[in-house]
Amino acid sequence: MSFTMRREGCPLGAVETWVFDLDNTLYPASCGLFPLVQERMNEYICSLFGVSLDEAKALRARYFREHGTTMHGLMAVHQVDPHEFMAFVHDVDLSCVPANPTLVAALRGLSGRKIVYTNGSVPHAENLLEHLGISDLFDGIFDIVASDFTPKPSAMPFREFVRRYGVEPTRALMVEDMAKNLAPAAELGMTTAWVKTGVDWAAVASDADYINYVVEDLAGFLSTAAELERETRS
Repeated sequence: MSFTMRREGCPLGAVETWVFDLDNTLYPASCGLFPLVQERMNEYICSLFGVSLDEAKALRARYFREHGTTMHGLMAVHQVDPHEFMAFVHDVDLSCVPANPTLVAALRGLSGRKIVYTNGSVPHAENLLEHLGISDLFDGIFDIVASDFTPKPSAMPFREFVRRYGVEPTRALMVEDMAKNLAPAAELGMTTAWVKTGVDWAAVASDADYINYVVEDLAGFLSTAAELERETRS
């Protein structure tokens, strides 16, 4: 089974707005892209502060834990330019990200709006969506700039996201690999789906009662949703 349901939410066949996290969600964490981004973060920190690689790794991890993202920590503590930081760390080779025609077909089969909500940048999201062959299937990208540089899971940018796109939360479903980031979506009334990746830090709060679905295979989950949607319309 590609997913399990923990509790009922908006029926899969009735979802009007699909909200997707980007990194380690729309592509498998196992492909190793995010570690490449982390390596670029290490390089940036080494260059900025003149520290060793081990010291840079420790600082990156510390700011991630304490501030939600490494960038947010660098901005708060050191007034780092976020645009410069993102341009540097997202300058990575996407060839490790595999094609997923089943996912493409599943997304194409869903009639509801599809929006990316990411702690990354619009250019990074656009590059990945283009690489995956799904850029034409999305109606918008809500990035960290649109969030006023406040990362998930802060509630404020979620409210702005809902306002900006006119989302009816009770008819929306959010898909995310970091379980704790689904809390504010659930508080607004969205149905939630946590994608299991095997990454320890992404599983924090994965036993929370605000998670409706636990997803093993995103393409399979969305294929089921598309089928249920067709049945609902027929």
